[in-house]
Amino acid sequence: MIIMICGSMSFAKEMMEAKKKLESMGHEALLPCDIDLHLEDSEFIDDLDKDFEHCIENQVMETCFGFIEKSDAIVVLNHPKNDIDGYIGTSTMMEIGLARYLNKKIFILNNLPDYKDHRWVHEVRIMQPVMLEGDLNKITL
Repeated sequence: MIIMICGSMSFAKEMMEAKKKLESMGHEALLPCDIDLHLEDSEFIDDLDKDFEHCIENQVMETCFGFIEKSDAIVVLNHPKNDIDGYIGTSTMMEIGLARYLNKKIFILNNLPDYKDHRWVHEVRIMQPVMLEGDLNKITL
């Protein structure tokens, strides 16, 4: 199965680990096109002006959307961030929506916070993801 790994670029190291794990399980794993930049400079994501220019100049969203289109599924790495366990940011929300629209299977690594605490969880639940409860071994097509 071809699986696109999605999530905040704050999780770039974890994305690399997930890629290795998925490949050891026999899957082909795709990463965001600019992961090397984020691995080299973990603070790059916080410089919104530079990030904006980079994303526009390099068509990052379009490229990542193309990877989702090519994939059979996405796996969302939703580690703790910004004091939220199971964090999913806005770019990842767009990727989840696109995957749903394209009838791709959606896997979410960690449990989501309560939808009463974070409204966006309601939208994620509507996408009907498969919850992996922290275990990539639970991925099945």
